[in-house]
Amino acid sequence: MRILEAAGVLYKPHYYDESIVDGIGVANALGENPEVVFKTLVCSSASGAHYVFCIPVANELNLKLAAKAVNEKSVSLIHLKELLPLTGYLHGGCSPIGLKKQFPLVVDETALLFSSFCISGGKRGTQVEIDPLSLKSLVGASFFSLT
Repeated sequence: MRILEAAGVLYKPHYYDESIVDGIGVANALGENPEVVFKTLVCSSASGAHYVFCIPVANELNLKLAAKAVNEKSVSLIHLKELLPLTGYLHGGCSPIGLKKQFPLVVDETALLFSSFCISGGKRGTQVEIDPLSLKSLVGASFFSLT
């Protein structure tokens, strides 16, 4: 949220019980449609590159579509133990904003159907509602069919 404020990006914070660990539960706790609450997934490619993908919480990442979106032959989810050292975030609180290193970010194109959508605020129990185009401007996100 500090990064959003420093960049002058409008957002709305949302808070929920941090013991809720599944995306559908988070959407329900926020009173939001699961189609507008997105989870952040980090993947690596055979070449060793890392990528960040945001998709609706009720969906699964299609790894073939994800690889196509970043022009790789294949991508796979990183191991949970790699998340904190790589991103600076814990599982359940990984945000596409404020990563230790800004990896290429691809957001499922359904985000563009909404004037705003929710992403992690950088820690468990916190989400931020943001315009998808503001996210694109801030971190260079691209949009692609990922599910």
